[in-house]
Parts: sequence; structure tokens; C-alpha cells
Amino acid sequence: MKTIQLNNVVWKEGDYFVAQCLNVDVSSFGSTKEDALKNLQEALELYFEDNDHPEINPIERPELVDSVLKYA
Repeated sequence: MKTIQLNNVVWKEGDYFVAQCLNVDVSSFGSTKEDALKNLQEALELYFEDNDHPEINPIERPELVDSVLKYA
């Protein structure tokens, strides 16, 4: 069994919380932050179970940065 360190982010969107893994393209949601993270864990387990050679993007010191965008 392999062990891997992953970086996840969670935020509230409407009535739900969204949890997303930054290292692989996997996300999930739930009615609470804990549910969203639990569901993400299950989705990640399935992703790695079904993928013999997953591409894992290394993420170093992720940071939340606000920006302002003007558009027409």
C-alpha cells in the first residue's frame, strides 16, 4: 500500500461545500465541510484504485490570493 500527501481545498458554494484536490482533477461536495471532505476522500480512493499510473501534480505552498477583474 502506498502513501501520498495531497493538498485539498474546501469552500462554501450556495447551500453546499465543495472540496477539491489540487494535485489531481478530483472534487466532491457535501452539505457540511466535513461531509464534503469525507466525500472527497472516497472519490480520491476510487480515483487511485482505478488508475494504475496517476499523474500527480506537486503543489508547493498553496496560497489563496484575491484579484479583481474588469470585463466587458
